[in-house]
Amino acid sequence: MFTILIIIIVLAFVFDLINGFHDAANSIATIVSTKVLAPFPAVLWAATFNFLAYWIFDLKVANTVAKTVESGSINLEVILAGIVAAIIWNLLTWWLGIPSSSSHTLIGGFAGAAVAHTGTFAVINQEVILKTIGFIFLAPIIGMLIAYILTVIIMWTCRRANPHHANKWFKRLQLVSSGAFSLGHGGSDSQKVVGIISAAMLVYVAHLNTKGIEIPHWVHVSETIDAVGKKHLHVPAWIPISCYSAIALGTMMGGWRIVKTMGTKITKVTPLEGVAAETAGAITLFGVSQGLGIPVSTTHTIAGSIMGVGMTKRLSAVRWGVATNLLVAWILTIPVSMAIAAGVYFLINLIPIWSSIL
Repeated sequence: MFTILIIIIVLAFVFDLINGFHDAANSIATIVSTKVLAPFPAVLWAATFNFLAYWIFDLKVANTVAKTVESGSINLEVILAGIVAAIIWNLLTWWLGIPSSSSHTLIGGFAGAAVAHTGTFAVINQEVILKTIGFIFLAPIIGMLIAYILTVIIMWTCRRANPHHANKWFKRLQLVSSGAFSLGHGGSDSQKVVGIISAAMLVYVAHLNTKGIEIPHWVHVSETIDAVGKKHLHVPAWIPISCYSAIALGTMMGGWRIVKTMGTKITKVTPLEGVAAETAGAITLFGVSQGLGIPVSTTHTIAGSIMGVGMTKRLSAVRWGVATNLLVAWILTIPVSMAIAAGVYFLINLIPIWSSIL
């Protein structure tokens, strides 16, 4: 059982790394497309703020992800299948240049493997899943509305400004806004992997307790219940530090296929519009993921924000065909991830070697 725990932890870090370069476009697409920074300095900038998020955010999202399924009804095979499925879907969508949600991929994989293991959907925490599904639609809408309002306010405020000077200032401000969005990206997405590793640790700790074996300090994950009945996750520091480091490293690797879609295919973006889109995305991320503890997608958030700034020109400035394709990919992510995870779970149980490991 210890061996499979180590495999899960390693694969979780691999997923976090992939998440970084898969979602790097969310943080840097606008500053690259507006030529504020070249691609490599842009990913270094984003990666720095991804890592800094560790010292700013608590583990609300990790706590939510760990509760995706009933922990007493799963084993390490379930968690392994969920992570493998999430990696497969993330790599496939990255290769196709589709900005899908790593967050929903991970949650869908976790849930799908749990259903395959128990044979019932009752194992899924409906509150977590329904909130997550709801924000597939709400996150881009919120980002869109905030971006639209911010763009209108900025354009009205700067209506008499010298265009050349204003453009220079907005290019500088894009560094601030993209940094804020990268901070939200790191704080939100790294925690999802923290939640999955913590779920695996809880299963392992429960196993050690039943055997009467002393629990090593490095795997000592626990849950406490407060006065109102809410569960709170307590994890050793190495887990979040490692997860934030992995996503920062992944961001440095970049995801140039998706940068093109986010930065130019949805709508053309100027430095002013880049500031509005990134600021709107950051506000949405901070409010939903950190305020409500809901695992919201950075991809959905920034895509909606870019559409919002495009709409201030005219509705036709947004390429709605591209937006529709993105929406279809977003809707399919959770069910497809669940199906892949279920298949991986059954495959794991068919391979004889696992019987000696599990």
